[in-house]
Amino acid sequence: MSECDELVSQNNAAEAAENPHPSRAWVRHPAIASTASPATTPSTLSLEEAVHSAVTEDLLRAAGDPALTAELALAMLQRADLPAQVIEELARNRTLLKLRKVKIALASHAQAPRHVSVPLIRQFYTFDLMKVALSPVVPADVKRAADETLLSRLATITQGERLTLARQGSGRIAGALLLDSEERIMRTALGNARLTEALVVQAVLKLDAGSALIQAVEQHAKWSYRRDVQVALLRTEHLSLARALAFARTISGPRLREILQTSRLPQRIKQQLVRESQLVHGNHTSGT
Repeated sequence: MSECDELVSQNNAAEAAENPHPSRAWVRHPAIASTASPATTPSTLSLEEAVHSAVTEDLLRAAGDPALTAELALAMLQRADLPAQVIEELARNRTLLKLRKVKIALASHAQAPRHVSVPLIRQFYTFDLMKVALSPVVPADVKRAADETLLSRLATITQGERLTLARQGSGRIAGALLLDSEERIMRTALGNARLTEALVVQAVLKLDAGSALIQAVEQHAKWSYRRDVQVALLRTEHLSLARALAFARTISGPRLREILQTSRLPQRIKQQLVRESQLVHGNHTSGT
């Protein structure tokens, strides 16, 4: 070997000793570098490579990099295996927190710590909250936080927003909107596919449930045939005589008298229902 070749070989060996992973030249993130041992070699993955890395340190460096774009951040947040500490690091990246889509993805991630997701949720607009509350991948307690935030805003959001929520929102939101002062919103909520029988019963039994709601429920093609809803309607003050008689005929005398004891129906209607029940059932005392 010539003297020149020997010098080149020595230089190559020295470079290899200093950087055993020549493909990883990316400077270590400060949060990682401060805890790394002096002998540890800094990673040199590009941002694009780091967001797909299986190494937590690579992900942490990428998450905290101010140069991380929305596209790359969203790519990271699509990973179901993304560690919670990486999500925390993303939430500390001020550049990313200016981006609406990234904030929604952060709060919606199944691994997001609650001290990250819940405060973010409170910053969301109405329909972003609805999206989080309906997402099948969002944890149940985070969905509840989104619903509760929406419930606290119902009195201040626009009529158009309430109408959309009545049609597309969660069952809890639809149940609350059954008490809306706008009849169109109330009737839309009554047709919400996520509304449950229990929520309808809860709404009609509220002291502030108006005659428009009671009339809409008593005539509804679905809810007026549900036994628990019929019983709840019999306890209200606005049920029409015709519907009260129809519902009472399907209930035994003892059970009807029990219901009427806590009913807000006018006394004359209660008395007529009892008389009609005696004519229909006679002395039968079987259950409903």
